[in-house]
Amino acid sequence: MNLKVANRLENVQEYYFSKKLQEIALLNAQGKNIINLGIGSPDMAPHPTVLNTLCHYASQTNTHSYQSYKGIPELRQAIANWYQKFYHVALDVHKEILPLIGSKEGIMHLCMTYINPGDAVLVPDPGYPTYSSVVQLAEGICKYYSLTAENHWEPDLEELEKMDLHNVKIMFVNYPNMPTGANATLALFEKLVAFGLKHQILIVNDNPYSFILNDNPLSILQIKDAKETAVELNSLSKSLNMAGWRVGMLCGNATVLDAVIRFKSNMDSGMFQPVQMAAVSALELNQQWYNELNMVYQKRKMVVENLLDQLGCTYDKKQQGLFVWAKIPENYTDGYAMSDAILYHKNVFITPGGIFGKQGTKYIRISLCQTEDVLNKALSRILA
Repeated sequence: MNLKVANRLENVQEYYFSKKLQEIALLNAQGKNIINLGIGSPDMAPHPTVLNTLCHYASQTNTHSYQSYKGIPELRQAIANWYQKFYHVALDVHKEILPLIGSKEGIMHLCMTYINPGDAVLVPDPGYPTYSSVVQLAEGICKYYSLTAENHWEPDLEELEKMDLHNVKIMFVNYPNMPTGANATLALFEKLVAFGLKHQILIVNDNPYSFILNDNPLSILQIKDAKETAVELNSLSKSLNMAGWRVGMLCGNATVLDAVIRFKSNMDSGMFQPVQMAAVSALELNQQWYNELNMVYQKRKMVVENLLDQLGCTYDKKQQGLFVWAKIPENYTDGYAMSDAILYHKNVFITPGGIFGKQGTKYIRISLCQTEDVLNKALSRILA
């Protein structure tokens, strides 16, 4: 059968990591034993109470049916409590919280809900590749805005004001930033809210990293009038070690959430109820959980920084999140060349920064989602 794929796929390629993992698998089959320092999938387990809650509810006979598209009341209340406790943000549990099957799906839901062919979305460069892919799948136009080290990896709003914004509906921002590790300030969030209100643009802050190596979690929803123009994606994947569980949330503007549910309710049939109850347990964990998690990541980060020093890279020691973003030495043309050289000669995979956009061409990114032993082994291979 010779079926032509839809036009919407013409500019969308297979996800970089999907292809690279296949190559790494082939190298491993040849006996290379590649150490993968690429993907940010937490390698530690959730808290034992989370696992116990899942097992308890999964063993019940009445927890296996379809669930509400808006999540169970207990989960929405737990999200509200979590936002109040850690971000000092009050959310209406009925109107301003929408649980998601992972926050990544929220990116798709927002674009499919609001973007028509010809509509534009402001996308950060460097930035999470899914932003661009989803905009293109929705047949929208990506208008990239540059993030630079000189501007602390923040959007230059004065430059954005000079752009033609008449067809822009959404602006994606991501703080703490992936891949650069830069954190926002409340001052930046205030400017973004003012920008959104002025131009009637929906500001979407993608916020899954705010607890990793960070003592002061921030939310764009802390800003006065933010709910008039902003929503926030958040996730249990990174800070609660639940990446494969697929539990996220969309919070903020009630009108936006009400529109998104019209799309979402046609895409899934709700989240497994025991997973939702386990998520409640995770969201109820206290500060000690985050402190202990960050002690582990801080030790790993020290090994990664040593590794980067040996490679001749430069980096900001104040980065937050699950990665370290580093500028490559001048003897490499770009991050791809450096990544491949290390992969083929040292059997260590490091992510090239160019996959995140043109502004990442001269950078690489290393994940902290490996044990100290594995990271030290990678360091030994680099030194050999």
